Amino acid sequence: MGITEAQPLWTALPGWLNTASYGLPPEPSWNAVQDALADWRVGATSSAAWEEATGAARVTFARLIGAPSRDVAVGAQVSQLLAPVATAVRDGARVVVPEVEFASNLFPWLVHGDRLDVVTVPTGRLVETVAAGCDVVAFSLVQSATGEVAEYRSIVAAARDVEAMVVVDASQGCGWLPCDPTLADVVVVAAYKWLMCPRGAAFAYLSPRIRDSVRAIAAGWFAGADVRESFYGPAMRLAGDARRFDVSPAWFSWVGAASALEVVERIGVAAIHDHDVGLANRFRAGLGRPPGDSAIVTVDAGAAEPALAAAGVRMAVRAGRLRASFHVYNTEADVDRALDALAG
Repeated sequence: MGITEAQPLWTALPGWLNTASYGLPPEPSWNAVQDALADWRVGATSSAAWEEATGAARVTFARLIGAPSRDVAVGAQVSQLLAPVATAVRDGARVVVPEVEFASNLFPWLVHGDRLDVVTVPTGRLVETVAAGCDVVAFSLVQSATGEVAEYRSIVAAARDVEAMVVVDASQGCGWLPCDPTLADVVVVAAYKWLMCPRGAAFAYLSPRIRDSVRAIAAGWFAGADVRESFYGPAMRLAGDARRFDVSPAWFSWVGAASALEVVERIGVAAIHDHDVGLANRFRAGLGRPPGDSAIVTVDAGAAEPALAAAGVRMAVRAGRLRASFHVYNTEADVDRALDALAG
């Protein structure tokens, strides 16, 4: 499915340039959630159907990122999925994190500040800091505040040289930026942004290299080897793969997620990348800037917010700057609307 063919699946109001805050659902996802809510209202189906959507979403997500589905856990938020990983890191370990890192990939480490040495550095110094020695490096594939794309392979190479664990928050990249998660040890994704799923759906790729060293501290019935046989009883029989880190799914989020991910897969991440970055570069050109490699562009806020609001352009303000983010449902008309408003 091409971008032009896919765009009618969305009903975005003109000027929505804020996917980095939350993505808009394609029609199949929206309809699936409405149908599930209608069934819930009258008791027309069992919860098993909604739980099956979780498994379907896991499998599709795994195909999208190029990882085995057995290495993917499901949860609700990035910080929840990272908590067991951070808890498993040995006392005294040195953890390197970018100083502009979003809190969901910073607080899970800082909360252990009494036993971990958490060091924050500028993103431009991440590779050299890791190469100098650390036990863990945790960073975003694409920075939320700036849109900066990480030197992923260089960071991983530096980490492997010092035998450090690599933890990546791909929430601002997964869905538009092709990436091999298996190079890292842990990759977490909040799916409500560029994957356009309902909020409450999140994924974690957990490499077999580190899984056995991490305790499933949030284990419940949905983490069982046989979910239907894990409701009761004193014996704990956890799944042997990444599913043991699952938490009980927020049903309707996963109903919407399964359908949204199917649409992303049909279009293809590579095609979405070219479209998104192409629009971002049209925006950069209109601002007199050279091309970039990110679907996120930031500009000085100044006094532009009222003009943007009057033109129906919706962006976010992050770290004191306006943040524009371009996705599959955006068009050149959205870019030009924003540029006209900024020029005015």
